[in-house]
Amino acid sequence: MATPRPEIRLKLSTLLALSQTGHFFLDIPSDSVIERLTLRRTDAITGDRYHMLYNPPRTLEVKDRLRSDPKDMEEAIRGRLSQYSGYLEELVDCFEEAQHMNADQDPHTVFECVESMMVNPLPKHYDN
Repeated sequence: MATPRPEIRLKLSTLLALSQTGHFFLDIPSDSVIERLTLRRTDAITGDRYHMLYNPPRTLEVKDRLRSDPKDMEEAIRGRLSQYSGYLEELVDCFEEAQHMNADQDPHTVFECVESMMVNPLPKHYDN
């Protein structure tokens, strides 16, 4: 197993010290991440959040007030994804028993899947 960088090792040791039901990797293609994040908007007056594809504002008045966060610009997201990709292999090595799941689904489905894995985890060893 590869040894993670010191800053990751500290965070991982803290996580591993906690009593956890399980660890999960939510796998999602970069294009889906970019679509989800670049289309987020916030109403400058009410603070309500919208997604231009999945939860658009109902009125033109609200649409005109929407603002996007600079962190949600495509270039910024690609930079964070690149940084994450650099750590991913180390994380997978540290959490060998973690379960992977398709997170390119609606949030409710992802939540239900994670919840079911926590309530009924897969056995670590099978009896023959």
